[in-house]
Amino acid sequence: MKRVYLDYNATAPLRPEARSAMVVAMDAVGNPSSVHAEGRAAKAIVERARGQVAAALGAEGADIVFTSGATEAAALACCGQQLSGADIEHDAVAAWITPDLAVDRGGMVKVEDPGRSVLQLANSETGVVQEFPEGIAVCDMTQGFGKLPFAFNWTGAKMGLVSAHKLGGPKGIGAIVFPRGTDVTAQIRGGGQEMGRRSGTENVIGIAGFGAAAEAAATDLNNGVWDRVAGLRDLMEATIELAAKDITFVGKHSRRLPNTSCMIAPGWKGETQVMQMDLAGFAISAGSACSSGKVKASRVLRCMGYDEAEAASAIRVSLGPDTTEEDVLRFAETWLMKYERHCARAA
Repeated sequence: MKRVYLDYNATAPLRPEARSAMVVAMDAVGNPSSVHAEGRAAKAIVERARGQVAAALGAEGADIVFTSGATEAAALACCGQQLSGADIEHDAVAAWITPDLAVDRGGMVKVEDPGRSVLQLANSETGVVQEFPEGIAVCDMTQGFGKLPFAFNWTGAKMGLVSAHKLGGPKGIGAIVFPRGTDVTAQIRGGGQEMGRRSGTENVIGIAGFGAAAEAAATDLNNGVWDRVAGLRDLMEATIELAAKDITFVGKHSRRLPNTSCMIAPGWKGETQVMQMDLAGFAISAGSACSSGKVKASRVLRCMGYDEAEAASAIRVSLGPDTTEEDVLRFAETWLMKYERHCARAA
């Protein structure tokens, strides 16, 4: 049985460009902080990747500080600030904010004070894309980076967060971006690496993979790859909707990521759907991967106004550049077959 991976929002498969860059970086024996030739060679790898990430982010002229991932970047950005946000933010950001911003049924957040607020570019569970007020304090760009035409410099945001593995880079590497000259207090102190904002010897191999993945992702975006993915997502939803009239596609009438579909099947637990589809050869999820193993209703959907039962009956299907029409039609056919069995048992 050929397995079909439809959980790109949890993590994307490693891009060949990233793998190649990492293999080359493995032979760089120097420490990027050393002044000899070997150290300078390692430093060159880091700086090349910094430029690749900045270009892909539309953050030319900004500072890019590499971290262990978006979770660390969120801590660096938010620590010591009193920030407002909505309860649809990712756990890595939600841990640092007061969740007092209103969210409508379509998943859109109403920001009262941009300079004291956090706002995600796109939601990992629903795919809903936000509209940005000028001067937002912190923007979590993790899910939208590489999938949407977007530039950090367009937003006027004070800080942004990104992660490599969401766009085909390695796990365990991310970055925080901010306009040059921004005062950021280091949370990890020591040797003063990363312009004094994040001490510790740089993860040269991971950084190299991040840079290559970001460059490849930008090329995909410019070449219309995600427009094709959006067409496959819409085909999958239309096929399911035609046969299952009571299914809700969350955020369908809002702007969404091109690859994301959040489906509510009333009375059919999301965890059950994930397990049954896994046994049938499909990798999907019941929400954010960082909340896996927690048997509870999605707080994102509850915040959007869905009740407990609806929020507990949702799954997320997230496609990628390698997804095919055969993949989505096979998924729709298999899911509908299992849904019919569920309905028969429940009758």
